Amino acid sequence: MRKLLKILVDKRIIILSLLGVSLYIAISQFHISLWYVLLAGVLLGVVFGKVFCRWVCPMGLIMEMLMSLSPDGKIRQMYQYHKLGCPIAWISGWLNRYSLFKIKLNTDSCKNCGICDKKCYIVAMEPQKFSLYKPSQIRPGDSYTCSKCLQCVAACPNGSLTYKI
Repeated sequence: MRKLLKILVDKRIIILSLLGVSLYIAISQFHISLWYVLLAGVLLGVVFGKVFCRWVCPMGLIMEMLMSLSPDGKIRQMYQYHKLGCPIAWISGWLNRYSLFKIKLNTDSCKNCGICDKKCYIVAMEPQKFSLYKPSQIRPGDSYTCSKCLQCVAACPNGSLTYKI
């Protein structure tokens, strides 16, 4: 299961590209109602948390491309702001705390190496507020802003971070 997750995370941009373009075509060419898209985003949020933005959304694909142009992270902060007008981001962000699947830390096996924090875009934007392994800070996976890219889980060298029910 861990290998499958790593493969999916490594191919996330390809998956986002395929799903994002497919969703755009479904909306624009086949006139799929945005209400159905909203419903699908909410259902995904209940089960998986805020995955829609990083795995399915056409606007998320555009933001990913823009973020890749900025290695210093200045454009990364834009990723948070484009979500302000998106009801799917609001609802699924709120559902991060209550969704069935969560990013969990096994504190017994965690070596406090910090690799997970280096992979997390939320920690990169606010390192004094968020951390995946420091107990005194907020875990990004439970916050509104986490879009479940799961790079932290895939990067953990000893499997202390998991994404499961």
